[in-house]
Amino acid sequence: MRIIKGIKVGGLQQKIFTLVLVFIFALVAAYAAVTVWHQRSLSGIVEESSAKQQDAIANASEQTMEAVIYNTMSRSTALQAYIADDLFDDIRSDVMMLQAFATELYAHAEQFGPHPIEPPRAENEGETAVMLIHAKAADPENSEALGLVANMSEIMAAMFDANERLSSVFVGTADGNMVLVNRHSATYVAEDGTPLTLEITQRPWYAQAAAAGKLIFTGVELDAYTENPMIECAAPVYCDGELVAVVAADIYLNAISDYVERSNSDGGFLCVIDSGGRVLFSSKKEGSFRVAVGADAQDLRESENEALAAFVTRALVETTGLELFEVDGKPVYMTAAPMPSVGWTVLSGVDQELTNQPTRQMLARYDEINADASASYTKGAERSVQTLIVLTVLIIALAITAALVFAGRIVKPLEAMTKRINALRNGDVAFEMEPAYRTGDEIEVLAEAFATLSKRTRDYIRQITHITAEKERIGTELALATRIQADMLPNVFPAFPDRREFDIYATMNPAKEVGGDFYDFFLIDETHLGIVIADVSGKGVPAALFMMIAKLLVQNYAMAGRSPAAVLEAVNRQICANNREEMFVTVWLGVLDIKTGEIVAANAGHEFPAVQQAGENFALIKQRHGFVIGGLEGVKYREYSLTLKPGSRLFVYTDGVPEATNANNELFGTQRMLDALNTDPSASPVEILGNVQQAVDDFVLDAEQFDDLTMLCLEYRGEQKDDKEESK
Repeated sequence: MRIIKGIKVGGLQQKIFTLVLVFIFALVAAYAAVTVWHQRSLSGIVEESSAKQQDAIANASEQTMEAVIYNTMSRSTALQAYIADDLFDDIRSDVMMLQAFATELYAHAEQFGPHPIEPPRAENEGETAVMLIHAKAADPENSEALGLVANMSEIMAAMFDANERLSSVFVGTADGNMVLVNRHSATYVAEDGTPLTLEITQRPWYAQAAAAGKLIFTGVELDAYTENPMIECAAPVYCDGELVAVVAADIYLNAISDYVERSNSDGGFLCVIDSGGRVLFSSKKEGSFRVAVGADAQDLRESENEALAAFVTRALVETTGLELFEVDGKPVYMTAAPMPSVGWTVLSGVDQELTNQPTRQMLARYDEINADASASYTKGAERSVQTLIVLTVLIIALAITAALVFAGRIVKPLEAMTKRINALRNGDVAFEMEPAYRTGDEIEVLAEAFATLSKRTRDYIRQITHITAEKERIGTELALATRIQADMLPNVFPAFPDRREFDIYATMNPAKEVGGDFYDFFLIDETHLGIVIADVSGKGVPAALFMMIAKLLVQNYAMAGRSPAAVLEAVNRQICANNREEMFVTVWLGVLDIKTGEIVAANAGHEFPAVQQAGENFALIKQRHGFVIGGLEGVKYREYSLTLKPGSRLFVYTDGVPEATNANNELFGTQRMLDALNTDPSASPVEILGNVQQAVDDFVLDAEQFDDLTMLCLEYRGEQKDDKEESK
């Protein structure tokens, strides 16, 4: 052992120094190895958690987007179909009203003289005008039919002005003459001022209605003069079994076409398909859903794409859910809703590529955040290694302590983060900053990145939860409106348990959450019972509000002791004074004399009542209708009377009964209704309404209910002797 400059070489000091030096180098090497292992482990954990987060984000985003698209497209498509169908339903109602008026006109022709009518004049262009149009071989001056139907001029003009959707209203007679109402007088006048002729009976609307023998909608036709695309609704008029005229109305389809073409957006489209499976209107300019004419117009029900063909076939008869198809080489989400009035359907579509875009954007942003965090961590790790080397060279004595502290500083936060990330597997999606992560270095940066991503995920879920809660609130309010409407109608039966002279029962089944039909019955005094049944135009909440007003007005005026006709005139006057929405209501009002069984009634455009006299079957009582309430000011109403014998029954109803439609678009009709009423003529009012309801349900089956269904039945028993009088 030698001492060189105070250092013992080969002695215990050297061995201790060498041992410490070896221990320090071994410790540094071990620490370096552990650090490398932890870094690799951390990288694996980060990559694994990142992959899981990406999968969770992608799945949640895709499911949410599909749910949002389903709700949005389904509601939008159903609403568009409802609005379009409502347009055609309005025209159907107008044409049916004209048909009824013309039928009554021919049935009582002797009561009407010839009404004057003039040919079209160019100076009337832009104003509502009633015009005479005739075929080339027709003789208007010697046409008795023309003079008779010209009596409809005022009501046709009023109907045309009341419905801004109509293009024209007209009635053509079998002898080639036509009464036409519109604002295009100059169209029907030649340059020399002479009126143009038109072969009335050869037009599609006349020929198709005459062939069908009932109300029809034509396909898309071109106007005979302007060649604008339009659709016409027409109905035949018969007198003594012979076709005498056809009433009709039409609308131009330019507005629908423009709306559909404007609906095109990036990846989304809208189209209208007719009953033959052909595309009528579309925002697509190419591909399977483009508009084609003539031989190029393809019936999509016969498409080589079997899935698409089956979808279009179903879409023409029922509202579909959201479905995914391969169309023109692209995956497309589609949904559709039919328009029963004309047998068309509205179809909406959106490319799947568009729905996946938010998911891709979110994942791309996540990758950016993850890449930034990884880069920050890598840079910090490199600085740590350099610091470790410097500290090892300069302060060997503190290397072990520094290494242990540094190792603990790195490992503990990572273990806490790893534990928290593993907890995400159990459904806990909340990753928040904790004191253990606040190391002031790259670990804190990584933890903040995880916390930010977790917060955004929770905010996204919270938004979805809020949307769901709002939907449930709207449903609750509609349910409350349904209960309020039901409570407005008499709903406690038996209604008059102390009156044995009669029994009465009524039901109402609205097509929507709330409806526009209503019934009412009330004692005006001890010997008179008021009976009301009515049908408001339109559906849903507006119709329900209008119904409540009409019900209160009818009851208030009736309780004042006015006659049925006077009540209807007063109610019509009151409603017409403040009817900016131009809604109307059909009403049948009867007042029963409880002692005699006599009913004095007035009818404002409502269905004919059915009466069963004692021992007989139910039959319709067909009396002349008055005009609907709210349709025209100053209308006068006629009264008629009928007498019920003890044991007789009265049945009144809304058009939801005869117009109930099955999946084949067939109407239930009044004859099936009478058959159901006569199933058990001796049944009680409750059983009679049950028989009719069961017959309607068996006929309609799974078809959707488009109109409110309301019925009321009265059984008249006559004055009843009490037990004491009977014992005497």
